[in-house]
Amino acid sequence: MTLPIIPFAEGEALLNWLELTEALAAGHQLPKAEIGDTFLYRDPDTLLSRAAWIDGMGLAVKSATVFPGNPGKGKPMVNGGVCLYSDADGMLEALVDFHLVTKWKTAGDSLLGALRLARADSERILIVGAGTVGASLCEAFAAGFPQAKQAVWNRTTSKARALAEAKGVDLAEDLETAVRAADIIVSATMSTEPVIKGEWLRPGQHLNLIGAYRPDMREADDAALLKSKVYVDSFDTTLDHIGELKMPLAEGVLQRADVLADFYALDAFRRGGADEITLFKNGGGAHLDLMTSRYILDKWRAA
Repeated sequence: MTLPIIPFAEGEALLNWLELTEALAAGHQLPKAEIGDTFLYRDPDTLLSRAAWIDGMGLAVKSATVFPGNPGKGKPMVNGGVCLYSDADGMLEALVDFHLVTKWKTAGDSLLGALRLARADSERILIVGAGTVGASLCEAFAAGFPQAKQAVWNRTTSKARALAEAKGVDLAEDLETAVRAADIIVSATMSTEPVIKGEWLRPGQHLNLIGAYRPDMREADDAALLKSKVYVDSFDTTLDHIGELKMPLAEGVLQRADVLADFYALDAFRRGGADEITLFKNGGGAHLDLMTSRYILDKWRAA
């Protein structure tokens, strides 16, 4: 059998956001993943490899090369691929486009959290951040909440306007006003200082945080965390690694028990009432890359 090499466009044409959330939920019913990351450096270039093994699903190694000089040569700065291996015999089963896996893993992860924690009758969604991830979130949340009207805010208004026009959604020019009006706030910025303030939140909202991934980064302030029921996709990739939770936990603003559950206890992901504010932190992780890659390969084989 020829080894499947799954490129971006051909692979994406087969995928469905709601099916992916179901695949992610099913993946968390299997034994907990073993994960490991490695970094290699040659200033200014980086090779990052993230590996995961889930008993009953298989193995994946997602490698990314980051070459900051590439854009000056007309080439993408970030490239890579995902090697997917059989759980039965360790044989290589597929090579999947890095950007395809990353796009669908990142937005699908947050959509699963929102489907469990946001009000099903949500009417207004605010996307904070107009980068590549923001564009993916517009697509994913439109599939998950088709009745809801979307708006996009970005620190640089021209970028928000461009994304809003491309996706056919509204432009939000004032962040506070947009947050107060939204039922679901989805934030994907690179901020090291909180952009979402707890004083803006009202009963019944769902806050979904994606952007922060380093210990010095966060998108929501302490007040937002304290007003919310807090959930994460993975304790292992968030609590001690991302400033969103690492900082308030270290400072005693939050207690460990205040972070209620991760995806390995999906039954605990439920609203306590219509007025409850829920918060989900998307930390990512190689196990989610593996689950997403397996879903992509299954769809490829079925087609």
